[in-house]
Formats: sequence, C-alpha cells, structure tokens
Amino acid sequence: MKCVFVTVGTTSFDDLIACVSAPDSLQKIESLGYNRLILQIGRGTVVPEPFSTESFTLDVYRYKDSLKEDIQKADLVISHAGAGSCLETLEKGKPLVVVINEKLMNNHQLELAKQLHKEGHLFYCTCSSSLRH
Repeated sequence: MKCVFVTVGTTSFDDLIACVSAPDSLQKIESLGYNRLILQIGRGTVVPEPFSTESFTLDVYRYKDSLKEDIQKADLVISHAGAGSCLETLEKGKPLVVVINEKLMNNHQLELAKQLHKEGHLFYCTCSSSLRH
C-alpha cells in the first residue's frame, strides 16, 4: 500500500485539510498510485469523514503521542512548515512537501521552507498555488 501522510501538528490548518480531502485532490492522489491517505488534523474544525473502498482508504485523527509511526509508513509526507514536523520527516528520509499557511502573520514557516528547499530537502507550496495541480 502506498501512503500519503498529512500533518498539521498541534495547530489548526483547515485550508490544508480541506484541500487534500477535496474529491478532486483524492482522485489526483489515487491517480498517482497512492491508496491510503492519513490526515492528522490537530485542532482544526475541518474533519473529513474517514472511508474505505476497495482501492482507497482515508483515515483521520487529531493527535497521537508520536507521529513517528505514520511518518515511517508514509511514502510521501505533506506537512505544515513547523520545524518539528519538517525535521522529523527529513530525519526519516521521507519525501516532503511543505504547505505554507498564508494566514499566519510574521510567517517564519515560509522562511524555513524556502531555506530547506534551497538546500534541496523539500518542495513547498501554498494551498492556493500547487496542491490542486
């Protein structure tokens, strides 16, 4: 099973969760050969309904003591730009796409993502720019 893991850490990033769980995004994820999507939604208000079909499974949870197991299982991690989430994913050698939360003021996440991208560690985007393409 090929798995995408999406994490927002302890924050709320409803735009990211809504974007990746939208029907067209789910179709795109499945068309890329993934058959499982795990969403760690933190304290967000967007709570997609988990489901399972013959070819695809969507799992949703708020928090776990550790994300280590989900990161380890993932073939791709999509994350907010929190330093902890980025470093934990990169330490495991997993491909990482960071989605910048454009609604944050003084966005240090963007600075971190730009630097890690410049060093060749990850790709980054915003919900409005790249995830739907």
